[in-house]
Amino acid sequence: MLTPAQQTTILQVINVFETGKPEGRYDAVVVMKDGRNHSRQITYGRSQTTEQGNLKSLLLLYAERGGIFAPDFAPYLPKLGVVPLADDVQFKKLLKTSAKEDPIMRQAQDIFFDRVYFQPAQDFFDSNRFVQALSLLVIYDSYIHSGGVPSKLRNRFPENTPRNGGREEAWTSAYVRTRHEWLANHGNRLLRRTVYRTRCFQEQIDAHNWALIQPFRVNNVLLPVHFE
Repeated sequence: MLTPAQQTTILQVINVFETGKPEGRYDAVVVMKDGRNHSRQITYGRSQTTEQGNLKSLLLLYAERGGIFAPDFAPYLPKLGVVPLADDVQFKKLLKTSAKEDPIMRQAQDIFFDRVYFQPAQDFFDSNRFVQALSLLVIYDSYIHSGGVPSKLRNRFPENTPRNGGREEAWTSAYVRTRHEWLANHGNRLLRRTVYRTRCFQEQIDAHNWALIQPFRVNNVLLPVHFE
């Protein structure tokens, strides 16, 4: 069982990856050419969900919780994932304003990112009998960044998960190396730029920081020290 301090460190690493700050930027709105067929799309929030992905689900959750700006978002809900909104200035302003001014949006994001990404990653971690905090960080990042732990990557190396008789450190190290090579050689140049994620994990593996209790930097940001 991981400690609350270890879980906090894991969330903060992902927040730095996504928005540059350990606490995350709930109002972060970025347009990137990483949608379907390299189309431009909005990415939003503390851990950056996407216009063509789960942004609609986040806004529906925000409305369910009585968000102040929910009526303003209502006309956009049918458009999300159907009509491109990357150039809709009013919609992007609304996303920023809701996160800055309404605590319900920040609460909704915390619930949403936990439910849609962290809990599935935790389920994979638990069901495959991993125990190390660094392994959960690697797995959670893969869920945030790649939607899961793709079988096409898992099939590229022979190591087994602990559940199947493998050694945890060997599997996690092999997955990090395989994912690094995949990102570094990806056809999408934007994904090639994200190898800083796997480099960070490799640095912690090399430092034997499996418990994530040693201080370390993520993209030149020194993470705060957390006590049990």
